Amino acid sequence: MAGKWSRVPVGLAFVWLASSAAAGPAIEELLTGLDRVRHVRDVACSPDGRLVAWSEKVRSEDGSESLGRLFVASAASDPRRVTLAKPPAVAREQGAAFSPDGRQLAFLTDAPSPGQMQAYVVAADGAALPRRVTNVKGQLDALRWSPDGKRIAFLYVAGSTQEPGALVAHKPDAGVVEIKGDVQRLALVDLATGALRELGPPDLFVYDFDWSPDGRWLAAEAVQGSGTNDYWIAQLYRIEVDGGAARSLWKPPLQLAWPRVSPDGRSIAVIHGLMSDEGSNGGDVWLVPAEGGAARNLTPGLPASVKQIGWRSADDLLLVESRDGGQALESVHPSNGQISPLWSGSETVTPLAAAATSATTVVVRQSFERAPEIWAGPIGAWRQITKVNAEVKPFWGTAQSLHWQSDGARVQGHLLAPPRLEPGKRYPLVVVVHGGPAGSHTAGWPQRWVGVLPSQDYFVLMPNPRGSFGFGAAFSEGNVKDFGYGDLRDILAGVDAAAAAAPIDPARVGMVGWSYGGYMAMWAPTQSQRFKAVVAGAGISSWQSYYGQNRIDRWMLPYFGASVYDDPWIYARSAPITFVKQHKTPTLMLHGERDSEVPAPQGYEMWHALRTLGVPTELVIYPAEGHGIQKPEHQRDIQKRSVAWLDRYLK
Repeated sequence: MAGKWSRVPVGLAFVWLASSAAAGPAIEELLTGLDRVRHVRDVACSPDGRLVAWSEKVRSEDGSESLGRLFVASAASDPRRVTLAKPPAVAREQGAAFSPDGRQLAFLTDAPSPGQMQAYVVAADGAALPRRVTNVKGQLDALRWSPDGKRIAFLYVAGSTQEPGALVAHKPDAGVVEIKGDVQRLALVDLATGALRELGPPDLFVYDFDWSPDGRWLAAEAVQGSGTNDYWIAQLYRIEVDGGAARSLWKPPLQLAWPRVSPDGRSIAVIHGLMSDEGSNGGDVWLVPAEGGAARNLTPGLPASVKQIGWRSADDLLLVESRDGGQALESVHPSNGQISPLWSGSETVTPLAAAATSATTVVVRQSFERAPEIWAGPIGAWRQITKVNAEVKPFWGTAQSLHWQSDGARVQGHLLAPPRLEPGKRYPLVVVVHGGPAGSHTAGWPQRWVGVLPSQDYFVLMPNPRGSFGFGAAFSEGNVKDFGYGDLRDILAGVDAAAAAAPIDPARVGMVGWSYGGYMAMWAPTQSQRFKAVVAGAGISSWQSYYGQNRIDRWMLPYFGASVYDDPWIYARSAPITFVKQHKTPTLMLHGERDSEVPAPQGYEMWHALRTLGVPTELVIYPAEGHGIQKPEHQRDIQKRSVAWLDRYLK
């Protein structure tokens, strides 16, 4: 097998610098190269499939801010920028949405007032400058036109200066501590008059929504309570446009996402399953009557996790799936449950948008070999629209999808090689564990550790152990009441599979991860001496103390089965701190100072224990950061510190 890995694919060898092939690119140069990638998002397709709109996430010239720029193109035209007459250099543009007749495009921008988004409408053909249709103070998101094109609905947090969600840095506590946060509501703006009206009860937090075809009501994924913490008990609501009355249609056993009303208005399709984070979707597809009634699973036993859905007709529902480390597109017919495969591949094609009256779909297509670009056309016959990353080349070598057996089940992962291999040499391996735990490693353009480590002479294994999306509902629920046991066995078996498939030194294995991956990096050394160095980002050292420290404790109940006060043992048996005296592995820990998902005291607790036990350890706190590290200088520091730590103990 070593001969297989000794060859470098055409076009990849150039990434090595002239200074020293063995050393790989300098970290600063590598990170600069990764930052040059323009990440495409917010794709939209006109109803007739003629026009495509999207935004690109880019860095400001000094690298200090993440910006968005909006573009429109057709099959016969080059992309043109949609913007105001004189946008400031740091403006954000995002959230494109075509009107039902395809003649107008709505979008969000903070160009006039940095930090404050407003909704604008512009002629889709670019014949005139955009006109502002909102004048609000607060957070706006998810623009959706009414079927008659006279109104736009959106998610709105009135008066808030902070983006909603648990990833952002929480507001510092002062005085009396309260758990009630801002409420994200549905709002409507009348395009003729500019009048704005909020819908539904004032305490109903809405995560996602969709219009009925007659424009008289909206389906909403919503909850009465704290939006940050109560996603895991959200219900499917019907909210009437006239009067704003809200009625719960379905209280699901687990989590739901992506409510979409059928073209005949009789049903609402949703994704339902065990989802550990709002916005990270995966599960089966269920159908709920729009007038109320029993919900029905349309995809029982599906060996994949549905990520997006969209109606193509009243009896044809498009499914975008995470499947076996890649993605697949299928359609299901609610009338008889028949599922038809449409496309599958070892790459990602999300987000996806579909035309209403043609076969055109628009996707963001990427893989380990190809940076993200916009493609459009019939499913599987897409044509490339953008070439924004044409000059971007990989800093890594070949990628392989591996499969192995663990506890009698089939497990999958991706193995990424250094860009150049010397015959007869064996290389260290770093396992990168994804977050979630309901998440997955898919075949997309690498970022963070996955993009950095191969250039520094490491093989990288990205396992999808039990609890991951992409292999069916039963697999996603495989770590319920079993955190750190079966999933770690899956990972250890994956290390053996990687060592058998590539020139890897099994004595030099490390692990890195963020969130649930950070927990696993803290946990694994308490159960195995296989790992010689670990980097734990936003890791959890004690499920017992974590339960009372974090601001999203409801996510734990579906996994642990009870609160820590009702069943403390189930939490203690999976806590790294319970077995910390077995931990001998050098450990670097990284935390955001104001992380509401995994508070920094979790790092302090493990750091204190390891120092007391004489285990090499280091704790780094990033000021004013939340669960998702935002500042470029902090993101770079994480990568440089991680490589230095792994080099110290694995090389």
